[in-house]
Amino acid sequence: MRATQIKREGNELLVVWDDGHRSHYGLEYLRQECPCASCKGEVIFGKVYAPPKLPMFTPGMNELVALTPVGSYGVQAAWKDGHDTGIYSWAYLRSICTCEECKAKYAAKEAL
Repeated sequence: MRATQIKREGNELLVVWDDGHRSHYGLEYLRQECPCASCKGEVIFGKVYAPPKLPMFTPGMNELVALTPVGSYGVQAAWKDGHDTGIYSWAYLRSICTCEECKAKYAAKEAL
């Protein structure tokens, strides 16, 4: 699955997928779901490293400055506070879609 269109609409990001589905992401939500190791932690050789404790809010943290394509894989987000290490793969973006259809679909997959 791939995005065919991405555009900002006020405080939301609209993604239109190749299957016709439309996902709307609030920018604050998108930042909270940043998949980078600094935000979500990481696993290295089976050992889990939790993300560092960061301030709950920094000025500009929810203001999207740019989205840069990363091959055919996804997009990298740059935020006004300087954070720019989050690469949102297409699969990850679709899995965090907030519509009821996607929430039910991905909740069912996690239950397996």
